Amino acid sequence: MVTAADPVERARTLLRLRRPADAERELRGLLAQEPQHVTGHALLSLALIEQRQVDEAVAEARESVRLAPDQWFPHYAAAQVHNRAGRPDDAIAAVRAALDLAPEYAPAWEVLARAHLLKGEWQAVADAALRGLSFEPEDADLVSLVSLAYTNLGDARQAGAAAAHALRIDPESPTAHFVSGRAALRFGEPGRAAEEFREVLRLDPGFGPARDLLVAALKQRNPVYRRLSRLRGRFPQGWRLIFLLPAVPPVILVFVVLALLHWVGWVAEAWTTLRLSRGGTTRLLFEGVEARVAALCLGLVAAGAALLVAGIALGHDVLGTAGAAVAALVTPVQEAAHTGAPRRRAVLYGWAALLGAAVAVAALLPNPGVVLLTMYAAIATVWLAGLVRGRI
Repeated sequence: MVTAADPVERARTLLRLRRPADAERELRGLLAQEPQHVTGHALLSLALIEQRQVDEAVAEARESVRLAPDQWFPHYAAAQVHNRAGRPDDAIAAVRAALDLAPEYAPAWEVLARAHLLKGEWQAVADAALRGLSFEPEDADLVSLVSLAYTNLGDARQAGAAAAHALRIDPESPTAHFVSGRAALRFGEPGRAAEEFREVLRLDPGFGPARDLLVAALKQRNPVYRRLSRLRGRFPQGWRLIFLLPAVPPVILVFVVLALLHWVGWVAEAWTTLRLSRGGTTRLLFEGVEARVAALCLGLVAAGAALLVAGIALGHDVLGTAGAAVAALVTPVQEAAHTGAPRRRAVLYGWAALLGAAVAVAALLPNPGVVLLTMYAAIATVWLAGLVRGRI
């Protein structure tokens, strides 16, 4: 005779095996017979969130909590659902209710740490993970969260020590290798970081963030690219300096230097990306669009240089200025390509296309003033891109 516990255990096993659709079928069969089965609703919420059915998962989690508000597991399941749905505040409230009922359950502290991670509250991540480790000292995932938190807090010693501890506990853990790579990349060891991210992908080929960070680590191994990236990253809010112009007009020189640094950095980005995309061992890491954008940008530099040289040789000011403007288009193209939100990316690509058309038309008229203004607008796109990302 099939008991109520059998489908529950089968569902748990199927969830561990990452077969949420099969687990859902088991649980719906159970709930058809026992509509108020608390664990059934809780596990069904987990099966649904694994399939990205957010609204149904949240509804099932709430039903489980409604049926048994004095049991810790429904609150714990609800916290996991809210976490995966990107609702960290709801997750924190739910997991704290679970911890009030079962304060020594280490996985609940892990869920709390991950909820704070979604909010970027790194000290809270460390505190929650360390509390969980007081109950389960050899939990590699909790130690990994400690390493990740200290990495983001800028504590190289503790981040490295925690990452090494996680690897000692479980040398085959993709998460442990991932946080070790994050720490190495953050604290200036791109070569070791690349090795760690390769190991992550060997253990778990579907670990998406490791692929992106491996690309970043490979790029950072180029010392020129690394220095330019650091310089470019120091002035993300440089556009605010515009408010100083009425009082200190010479500050315009700061704008020029920063814009040129960004342009040189984007050229280095294109060169490094194209080189890696052609390498035998790194080719598969790059999507076609990345290599195409890199090739386009280097093409713009080459075309711009050719026009500039021709303009100087022929004594044709408009042609030479147009060459500089064409090369300057690298900045708007790269700013667009490295913008994540589709709508914002489309706006910046449209801006790049408009600048390209303006250069062509102004060069044909010929109109040196418009060409020069277009060049200034192109290299100044770094400031425009910051505004677009912040407001659209």
